[in-house]
Amino acid sequence: MGYSFETVDVFTERRFGGNPLAVFTDARGLSDADMQALAFEFNLSETTFVMPPATPANSARIRIFNRTAEMAFAGHPSIGTAYVLARAGHPHGDCLRLEAPAGVIEVEIEREAGAVVGGKITAPQPLKVGRTFAPEIVAPCIGLTSAAVIVAAHRPILCSVGNPYIIVETALDDLARCAPDLAAFNAAYDGGADLSERFSLYVYARDGENLRARMFAPLSGTWEDAATGSAATPLAALLLHLSGRERIAFDIRQGEHMSRPSLLRAAARRTEGGVVASVAGRCVPVLKGELQ
Repeated sequence: MGYSFETVDVFTERRFGGNPLAVFTDARGLSDADMQALAFEFNLSETTFVMPPATPANSARIRIFNRTAEMAFAGHPSIGTAYVLARAGHPHGDCLRLEAPAGVIEVEIEREAGAVVGGKITAPQPLKVGRTFAPEIVAPCIGLTSAAVIVAAHRPILCSVGNPYIIVETALDDLARCAPDLAAFNAAYDGGADLSERFSLYVYARDGENLRARMFAPLSGTWEDAATGSAATPLAALLLHLSGRERIAFDIRQGEHMSRPSLLRAAARRTEGGVVASVAGRCVPVLKGELQ
């Protein structure tokens, strides 16, 4: 039996920009080990596998794997998978609901002149704020001095809307100088359950009304990520949480240092259930193939 796949570049309007994703559109029959091996073979930050939904009212169930493990939630795989399904004429049209381990991910498909061009996801969980980390622990992981970590608004802090990241603020010049140090990552990771066996740093800098960011997760096989929707969403939620506002929205540019420029449109709003965040972006189709 063959298994068809497509690849798309997410959070970009041009091919070979943004974050690449492989989508297996019907993964029934593949084992967990098969999926993990295929994600490792593709060597992308994530690969997704589409299954029938457990609840018929939802659009699909997705399994998301990075190079080393399955993920409860991820941003560009959710948008990219919904984009592929919508282009194929999924019967749920422009409002898809994707089941993932972290919860149901709602996706609004974006169209231009009738054509599917991207999507917006709402993260499956409200903001959860965890522990903080000393700049002296985090800074060596990204090749900076502790003085380069800005703590005026917050110390390096663990945040999640379905997938945990340590969010770190720095200046634009220091953001450009970031370089991951694997030994420092290993030394900093303490195996805490709240980290979900990950130690991922999302480093951002203010650029006027918008932000620039980089994400480093070498312990899970991603030396640097070109666009990280599951980190942009907790960042938007955190910044709203720290403000007195009801809503917030801004653009995040990521991936320039990898020659894969990406644009993420992030937003957050207060609800009775907590701070909810979303991220939107465009997609470009690249390849189609089949696993023999």
